[in-house]
Amino acid sequence: MNEFLLQNYMLITHSVEVVAALTGVFFYRKYKNETTKYFIYFLVYLTICEFLSGYTRYVYPDKFLHMLVGTIVQKNHWWTTLFWKIGAIMFFAFYFNKILKTKVFRDIIKLASSSFFIISIIYILFNWEAFFYKFFPLISVLGALVIFLCTVFYFIETLQSDKLLTFYKTVNFYISAAIFIWWLIITPLVFYDVYFTYEIGNSNRDWDFMFLRWQIYLFANIFMYSTFTFALIFCKPEIENNTMNK
Repeated sequence: MNEFLLQNYMLITHSVEVVAALTGVFFYRKYKNETTKYFIYFLVYLTICEFLSGYTRYVYPDKFLHMLVGTIVQKNHWWTTLFWKIGAIMFFAFYFNKILKTKVFRDIIKLASSSFFIISIIYILFNWEAFFYKFFPLISVLGALVIFLCTVFYFIETLQSDKLLTFYKTVNFYISAAIFIWWLIITPLVFYDVYFTYEIGNSNRDWDFMFLRWQIYLFANIFMYSTFTFALIFCKPEIENNTMNK
């Protein structure tokens, strides 16, 4: 299993991401008049960012990015923090502000996401050197709280509305469920990232933990992106659902 992860982890992860993004592009016309179109943009954004994060595979003495060996950007912790741990949170805050109807819920999410962004930037500035070789548990936990607020508010609205009868037909339900479960699984791992730390010139890795971490991330990613793909294919636009239910 460990050998399999070493050889195929990135391939499998990128594959499920690309499939979800391509599915969104293929079915874009179905959702072009809905908020779901922004989610499709987001999937494409993630695919591009993940592709760019792979630059580390070429940061070796015999590769074409050899000039980055020993520099602060030799590893991609900084990039992952920016595009995923901060960028993804801000997107979902924006997205749920689009789909939620309750003004109080939207205001709470705006306040929470704005506070999260400001705190994240300040924390990075005060920990500038560590920003390039480690992940910050504070940012991960605060980001997870924003995600939980977004999804819980969505579930509350669903329970209080007529959508409860057809919730399983809507893309937003599967998006909410998938990201809620993903962050619930992944967030506790950030407290053990000390075993996954990289310092320039000194790779401090607990390989047993790394393999366990990869397994958890792999299955969580497969679950999340497969759910997105399923939802985009089999769900109907919410406008169409509302028309059919009248």
